[in-house]
Amino acid sequence: MAEVRGTLRTCKNGHQFRKSSDCPICPICEAQAAPKDGFLSVISAPARRALEREGLTTLKQLAKRTEAQVLALHGVGPSSIPKLRDALNAEGLDFRS
Repeated sequence: MAEVRGTLRTCKNGHQFRKSSDCPICPICEAQAAPKDGFLSVISAPARRALEREGLTTLKQLAKRTEAQVLALHGVGPSSIPKLRDALNAEGLDFRS
C-alpha cells in the first residue's frame, strides 16, 4: 500500500489536494489558470505569478524592465531570463538597457 504524504487541504474553490509544505497554492486551480500560449506559458508557474503580480502581462510591458529588475522579482529564477529574452526577440523587442 502506498504511503500518503502531505496534509489534505481544500482550496476556496472546493478542490481537495495534499501538500507537504506551507505553500497555499492549489495545484488544480494553478493548472486551470495557466495560460496555454504566449510568453507566460513557457516559464514556470512561480515566475508567471511574479510577472502577473507586477502587472507584466504583455511583452511591451516586460520590455520596459531590465533583466536585473525582472530577475529580482520573487519567483523569477535565472532559467526564466533566456525564455523571456527569446519571446521578446521574436517580437523585435528586448529588455531595457
